[in-house]
Amino acid sequence: MGSKPSIMIVDDEEIVRTSLSSWLLEDGYDVVPVESGKLALEALKKKSYDLMLVDLKMPEMDGLELMKEVKKFLPDLPVIIMTAYATVDTAVKAIKEGAFDYLMKPFDPEEISITIKKIMKQQMLEQENIFLRKELAKQFQFHQLYSKNKKMQEIFELIKNVAKTDVTILIHGETGTGKELIARALHAESLRKDKPFVPVSCASLTETLLESELFGHEKGAFTGASTMVKGMFEMADKGSIFLDEIGDISPKLQMDLLRVLETKEIVRIGSTQPIPVDVRVIAATNRDLGKAIANGTFREDLYYRLNVITIDIPPLREKPEDIPLLTEQLIEKVNIETGKSVKRVNEDAMALLMQYRWPGNIRELKNVIERSVVLAKEDIITLNEVGPCFGRNVKDGISSGGSADMSLDQMEKNHITSVLKNNNWNISTSAQILGIDRTTLYNKIKRYNLGEDNK
Repeated sequence: MGSKPSIMIVDDEEIVRTSLSSWLLEDGYDVVPVESGKLALEALKKKSYDLMLVDLKMPEMDGLELMKEVKKFLPDLPVIIMTAYATVDTAVKAIKEGAFDYLMKPFDPEEISITIKKIMKQQMLEQENIFLRKELAKQFQFHQLYSKNKKMQEIFELIKNVAKTDVTILIHGETGTGKELIARALHAESLRKDKPFVPVSCASLTETLLESELFGHEKGAFTGASTMVKGMFEMADKGSIFLDEIGDISPKLQMDLLRVLETKEIVRIGSTQPIPVDVRVIAATNRDLGKAIANGTFREDLYYRLNVITIDIPPLREKPEDIPLLTEQLIEKVNIETGKSVKRVNEDAMALLMQYRWPGNIRELKNVIERSVVLAKEDIITLNEVGPCFGRNVKDGISSGGSADMSLDQMEKNHITSVLKNNNWNISTSAQILGIDRTTLYNKIKRYNLGEDNK
């Protein structure tokens, strides 16, 4: 909003435009009178305005139709509907359609002056609040990560301290805690930041495909290898490679990876020629590698090679103070992606988000916010949008899926059971909705003793 707020008057009657313009100019506003909805839309594409006064009854395009069109690309622009035909029904309809207020003709200049001053003050306060929230968020932002949590702030400091070295780093955390974002922050803080960052999901590929993905292959190395292909280690030369879910790789690949870490060379499939690579390795897992070593599924020597520096990411349930901050950032992101203009989550919905245990961590929170923003009928997310994300039917503020005195474990058990039932116990689909991997879901089913009796 500039030093002189601008107001557009849209009315097909010249006498209304003239008298209103005169009053508003006396109050110190920049005023642009327009005689039709079509001309108003054209004018809005050339200049921004702080307020619109729109007549309800106009030929071709009436006030409500114009407002709907305006809200499509300027959702935050306040609109006052002017009408000589005001009834309770038209007033309610105008407000429901998104009008800030309505004015009845004939006008009282004093009433118009007070109403507009009130709007301008509110707009100024909202803009100040948005600015302050963004400034506050910056204090808790580290690259693409946001957190007020003490442990996370310590992790941010650790990243700054170790990023400029080339030591191998092992990131440990549950599914959905943001392990790749931590890895990207490490790369961005490193001396390699201008070189490639190459992520590899070790859990999503078979042993043969992962070997080819990591080390590349020569032409004719196997059926279908019609050309030479460089592997991810070569692609990451002079940069960083992120090996996600390292605990899932086979014994053979564990040995191959150990050799790369020791020699700093790779050998493509179908070749015997070693190729030197200068790569900083960042690995991540949601598994307990200590147990994997004890039961013989993970090499101890590789573990010590990877585990020079360990970063343990706390799960979301251990940092509930981050939920409002993360929710605000996610709403802003989803608004941009969907063209919506949701402002916040109301108190009841936020209380539910704060109570929940989040087995899928931030990834699951992201899923819930995305769905809630899309479902939101107004600019504030309520229990009506959040509740169904947890398999609950919300009516009059009461959730049938649980109560305020229910334990977090019981809420998580209820939610997982509900998602499984809704998807006919399809593990892959349910895991995707929950924002966790299949293994984590199986572990949760075992932990809560879910099975045929829960179907």
